[in-house]
Amino acid sequence: MKSIRCIIVDDEQLARKLLESYVEKLPNVELLGMFKNPLEAISFLRDNDVDLMFLDIQMPDLKGTDLLRSLSVKPKVILTTAYQEYALEGFELGVADYLLKPISFERFLSAVNKVEERMNSSRGNDEIDKHSHGSFDEEEDGFLTLKGDHKFYKVHFGEILYIEGMREYVAFHTVERKLVILVSLKHLEETLPSARFMRVHKSYIVNKKFAKVLYGNQIEINDKLIPIGKSYVEKVRKELFGLSK
Repeated sequence: MKSIRCIIVDDEQLARKLLESYVEKLPNVELLGMFKNPLEAISFLRDNDVDLMFLDIQMPDLKGTDLLRSLSVKPKVILTTAYQEYALEGFELGVADYLLKPISFERFLSAVNKVEERMNSSRGNDEIDKHSHGSFDEEEDGFLTLKGDHKFYKVHFGEILYIEGMREYVAFHTVERKLVILVSLKHLEETLPSARFMRVHKSYIVNKKFAKVLYGNQIEINDKLIPIGKSYVEKVRKELFGLSK
């Protein structure tokens, strides 16, 4: 498993040392450097690949949030501060988590795990992109190579019944099996051919080929009733079943 490369940016030595001691306990996290001056951190980020930055907010030369705004390419960020009132500003900037000082190891570990899950999800999206093949106009020829249970599965578009969202994971329900994959449903909606697949609910994408029965605001596929979200009803009725109302 690829390690998480991190840096620590904090003007307080005790705070840097505490985070350093926490990082040393995690075999999957590699500390590349510690900086008391945020301007030095900016220079380091320009020349090095960093996955995660532990960033203090209140620093004399430059606030952590201003440092974050100055970066064109940002690593994942966990903010560290003694001031809770900065939490909203941090999350508006897309930070992964917010640690309030004094920081316990348990809270630190939870934040790092959250970053690791996001990184794995991103890699899962890349895996889908890398292994998506075939003509989108040819239903049976196009396929995805999906990774699950430490195995790779070649799944043709024509074999996918529907896809079910489960938080960070999705379940591919095919004619042969169910595969649980770490990838976002939104990413799949953008990746799969719209001529063959349709989002019908916040948690479901269906293969149009198998959507043959409409039962109220549900689609029946292979004895499974799939709900249709309110915002999708009109489109589903019109495009899948040719109904105007």
